[in-house]
This record gives sequence, structure tokens and C-alpha cells, in this order.
Amino acid sequence: MDNTMDPTRAALEAHWRSSESGDSEAEHAIYSDDAILDYPQSGERFRGRTTIAAQRGGHPAERHFTVLRIVGSGNLWVSECIITYDGVPTYSVSVMQFAQEKVVHETQYFADTFGAPAWRIAIAEPMPGRQIEGA
Repeated sequence: MDNTMDPTRAALEAHWRSSESGDSEAEHAIYSDDAILDYPQSGERFRGRTTIAAQRGGHPAERHFTVLRIVGSGNLWVSECIITYDGVPTYSVSVMQFAQEKVVHETQYFADTFGAPAWRIAIAEPMPGRQIEGA
């Protein structure tokens, strides 16, 4: 499905642009009042748009957002991003469930970069715009 003009995709693009520009009000406009944000790796759950905005607003690092891909349809959308914290990149996958054009549940996964083992480098090719880093 070609979803380049989908209103949900447009809302997601605006969300990530607002995240990058530091416009907290616009960044969090995508969430329903009672949205849930889960971080499975730490076990944290944040309930409500106000709480979600507060936990992001309190982050001590300088952050930048680069969207790699947004895919989805209907009520389920996934964004792949690089979030840079004080110059250190972290890969993030955000799974957002929508209802009535607002995010009602987001699950966000984070992964640090790592070096490829020597046995795999021989059969791998670099991703576009990247170099393979050895372990």
C-alpha cells in the first residue's frame, strides 16, 4: 500500500519533526489524553500524554532524531529512527497503535550500535550510507 499521503503518516512525520525541533507541545499532540508509552527493556510504563511529555522533557541529554523509515496502515504504524543522545547514536523502533487519529499505545525499543563479528563480515555488505564496523 502506498501510504505516502496517508494522514496518519503525515501526523507521524510532524511528530518526529517536532521531536527534532524541540517543540514539545507539537511533539505530543499525536497522543490521546490517556495514551500509554512502554519501554520494554527497562520495564517502564508512562500513562497519559502529560506524563509522556514530562518524562521526555526531563531528559538531560541533547537529543536529535533521524527517521529512517515509517511504515504502516490502519491503526498500526512503525517508525525506525536514530536518536542521538549527546552525540551518541541509538537505534529506536517505535510501534504506535492509533484510535480516532491519536496514539493510544506506543512501545519503543532501543539498541546501541555494535561491531560485527569477523565470521559475518566476510558474507555481509554494508547498509546504504554505512560502513561495517568490526567487533
